[in-house]
Amino acid sequence: MNPELSLLHPYPFEKLATLFKGHTAPTQLKPIALSIGEPKHASPAFVADAIARHISGLSNYPTTLGLPVLREAIAQWLTQRFGLKAVDAGTQVLPVNGTREALFSFTQAVVNRSVSERPLVLMPNPFYQIYEGAALLAGAEPVFLPCTPATGLQPDFDAVPDSVWARTQLLFICTPGNPTGALLSMATLQKLIALSDRFGFVIASDECYSEIYFDESLPPVGLLQACAELGRDDFKNCVVFHSLSKRSNLPGLRSGFVAGDAAVLKQYLRYRTYHGSAMPVQHQLASTEVWQDEAHVRDNRALYRDKFARVLAILNPVLPLQMPEAGFYFWARTPGSDEDFARELHAQQAVTVLPGRYLARTGSDGRNPGEGHVRMALVASVAECVEAAERIRSFLQK
Repeated sequence: MNPELSLLHPYPFEKLATLFKGHTAPTQLKPIALSIGEPKHASPAFVADAIARHISGLSNYPTTLGLPVLREAIAQWLTQRFGLKAVDAGTQVLPVNGTREALFSFTQAVVNRSVSERPLVLMPNPFYQIYEGAALLAGAEPVFLPCTPATGLQPDFDAVPDSVWARTQLLFICTPGNPTGALLSMATLQKLIALSDRFGFVIASDECYSEIYFDESLPPVGLLQACAELGRDDFKNCVVFHSLSKRSNLPGLRSGFVAGDAAVLKQYLRYRTYHGSAMPVQHQLASTEVWQDEAHVRDNRALYRDKFARVLAILNPVLPLQMPEAGFYFWARTPGSDEDFARELHAQQAVTVLPGRYLARTGSDGRNPGEGHVRMALVASVAECVEAAERIRSFLQK
C-alpha cells in the first residue's frame, strides 16, 4: 500500500462521531444538523427535467474534455460574472465531477516530486481537508497559514518568508473562506499573482461559495478577475474551481469546473484522461442549463439572507456572532472548549455543530486556530435553522 496513506488525518465527521460516543441525543427532539455543509434547499426543478430529456446519454462514453456546449456556457458565465474580456472555452475551461475530486486530482498533476527539496503546498488554516490530503498523497509537505481575527480570518501572506515561497509549488486559497466566510481582496489577489510570477508556483483558488453573498450589488471578486484587471488574459499560473453544489443546491449532480491558465489545464487534462473521471453526458447537458440560469441563484441567496438574519437575532444576545462576508457558515466563538460545546449541545439539544479544531491543524507556535470555535452551517430550512438557534440559546442560558 502507498505509505503516504498513513499520513492522512481522520475526516472531521469521523472525529465528530467519536466525540459523540457515550451519549445519545434526547429522543423527544428532532435532530438538527448544522455540522455538514450539504445544501438542503430545493434543487432547481428544471434540472431533473433536463436529465430526463437527455437520458439517452447513458449509451455514450463521455469525453474527459467535456461537451463544447457546456464549456461555452461556463466560459460565458465566467465572462459575465467576473467581468472578463474573454475566456477560451476550448483551452481555458475543463468540466469536472465536483470540485472535491478536482482539487485532489489537480494537486497530483501539478506537484513535481523530482526536486531536491520536498515541495511545499501552502493552504489556509483552518481549511478544507482535501487540500491537505491531496498535498500529502502528491508527496508534498503541507504548510498551514493561520487565519485568525488578527489577520482578518485570512492568511497573512506578508508573514511568509521568501525561503518558503521559493519551495512552494502550489498555493491553495479559499475565497469566500470555508469555514470563516472571509474574502480575499482584489489587492491581495494581485499581490499573490506577483508572488507567483516571482517564484513560479500555481495558485488554485477554491471559489465554490462565491455565489452565496448578502449584498446583491457586491459579489465577491475572483482570481481570474484579478488577473484581468492586470491585463493578464492568459491567467498564467492561475486556476479557479467552481461548483453547482452550493450555487445551485446540486451536491448530488457532482458538477463543477476548473478554469484558467491553458498551459496548466492542458497538462491537467492529460492527467484526467488516465484518471477516468469524465462527467456523464446527461449531467453535462443539464449543467449547461444550470450555468445559464441566474434566477434560482438569486432566490437561493435570498433564503440564506433570511436565515442569517433570523439566527443572528436569536443568538447574538447569548453568543456574539460575526456575520461572514459570504458563504453559509457562522464561525462562532465558543465560551470554553469547542469540543465540550459541541458534545454537550448534541447531548442536551440534539443539535450538531462541528468543533473548529477538527478543521485546522496545530501550527509551529503550538496553536490550533480552530480551537474555541464551532462551524454552524445554515443549510437546513428556515424553520429548522430558527429551531436550532432557539435550542442553542436555551442551552447557553442554562
